[in-house]
Amino acid sequence: MRHLRALCAIADTGSVRKAARQLGVTQPSLTTQLGRIERAIGGQLFTRERTGSRPTPLGRSVLCRARPIVAEMTALVTEAKDSVMLAGGARFRIGSTGNRAVAGWLRRLHARLPDTDITIRIDVSPNTLLQMVAANQLDVAFVHEVAGCPLHIPDGVRQRVLVQREPQFVALPATHPAAAKEQVALTDLAGERWMVDPSVDGEWAGLRRVFAAEGLNPRVVHGDYLTGADLVAAGEVVSPCQPTSRPRPGMAIRPLLGDPLTVRLLLASREVASPEAETNLDAVFADLEGSYREAAWTSAAYRQWLMFHDSPLLRSHAA
Repeated sequence: MRHLRALCAIADTGSVRKAARQLGVTQPSLTTQLGRIERAIGGQLFTRERTGSRPTPLGRSVLCRARPIVAEMTALVTEAKDSVMLAGGARFRIGSTGNRAVAGWLRRLHARLPDTDITIRIDVSPNTLLQMVAANQLDVAFVHEVAGCPLHIPDGVRQRVLVQREPQFVALPATHPAAAKEQVALTDLAGERWMVDPSVDGEWAGLRRVFAAEGLNPRVVHGDYLTGADLVAAGEVVSPCQPTSRPRPGMAIRPLLGDPLTVRLLLASREVASPEAETNLDAVFADLEGSYREAAWTSAAYRQWLMFHDSPLLRSHAA
């Protein structure tokens, strides 16, 4: 089955590199595995081209046999897992992009499911996590979708919307003149260097759209947001950030005027086959919702934004 899944992944993604990422293995190991499969079959299954990997006639023949087998095995495993999903002693695998709600989500899950082995996978790429849900490597994934940059939702993966439109704020040095404002216009930061992580799906494309709409072309530094936070505090860059982010010494977090950059927050899972599994997913979503409200409430800047916009998000929390 491992070999058949590898062949299907290469065909579906059109690339050994992309297939390796989807499968959670290194590219060299997948290349070696493909070589072993081809030697066992006695022929070349894919042609390697500059644009990617394409099945040969032999490869297409093998894939026609492999896909039904993989689909049947996936269905068998899914149905078996659904029958015990979140039951006592079961395993529950969650994934998430970075978000302050995750810690509270885990705390709630552990409290409600003390006999369940709960594991977590954090990844900057929402699309990677969605592929892992589709491949039955994760049970659920909490991901974000940048406005204007839709995610690739695999077949068989469903979505529940946690927040339809979450505004993205900006982290800037506490000494910056704009830090004295309640809301910061993009034009206030036009002359600053922006730190952006290009490995986060849609992040750079979404911000580029926002800059273009404002007629701006600021300097951009590519890097990870952990390093970016240090550079913001040091006065070197500004950076987009989640509204639930907490400032560190030397940093201020402010809403962007007009909320030009937003994301949609989703909980993704596979389709379930039983009412019991559906009820369990409802509880998982409720745990995440409660944790997100808690994270939003404890963020002063976000709480103020929500109250100003009379958002229904925090009403149950305030009650």
